[in-house]
Amino acid sequence: MERWEQLTDEQLIENINAGETACMDVLIERYKRQVRNQARPLYLMGGDSDDLIQEGMLGLFKAIRDYRPEKSDSFEAFAGLCISRQLYSAIQAAGRLKHAPLNSYVELSPELGEAVGGLKEKSPEELVIDQENMQSLRSEILKVATPLEQEILNAYLNGQSYTEIAQRLNKEPKSIDNALQRIRRKLKRIDG
Repeated sequence: MERWEQLTDEQLIENINAGETACMDVLIERYKRQVRNQARPLYLMGGDSDDLIQEGMLGLFKAIRDYRPEKSDSFEAFAGLCISRQLYSAIQAAGRLKHAPLNSYVELSPELGEAVGGLKEKSPEELVIDQENMQSLRSEILKVATPLEQEILNAYLNGQSYTEIAQRLNKEPKSIDNALQRIRRKLKRIDG
C-alpha cells in the first residue's frame, strides 16, 4: 500500500484502469478532505452534511472513472469539477422536490396494514435554522458575487444547463462555468 502513495494521481488512475484496486483506496483517501471542504458551505434541502459528502464522494468516483489525461490538465482539477457538479446536481434535485413523497413517508405495518409511523418531518426549530442558514448564504452571495455571477448562479440552481444559460446571456458555456467556479472560490474564502 505504501508504494502506491508515492505515485501521482494520474499514475494511480492508470493503475486503477489496469485493475489495481488498491490504488482506488489511496486516491479516495487523498481526496476525502477536498470532498468535505467542497460540501461544507453547501445546503441540501431535506438532507444533512453527510448526504452532501456522499454526493461529493460519488462525484469523486465519477472523476476516477471518467478521467482522461489527454483531455484534462490534471486529475485534481478534473476531480474538483466533478465533485462540485455532483454536489450542485444533488442540491438542484432536492430543490425540485421530485423525491418529496419519499422524504416524507408513512411506514406501514405489514401485519396490520395500518400506519404505525408518522410523517418523517423536520421540527419547527430545524426549519427555522434551515431558513436562517439559507438567508445567511444568500446574503454572503450578494456580498461577494457580481450581478452577472448572481444571475448565472440563480439560473444554474433553477436547473438550467450551462448551454441554456450561455444562450440566454449571449455568452460561451465556458464563461458560465468560470463564473460558477469564481463564486465557489469566493464562498470558500468566506467559509475558510
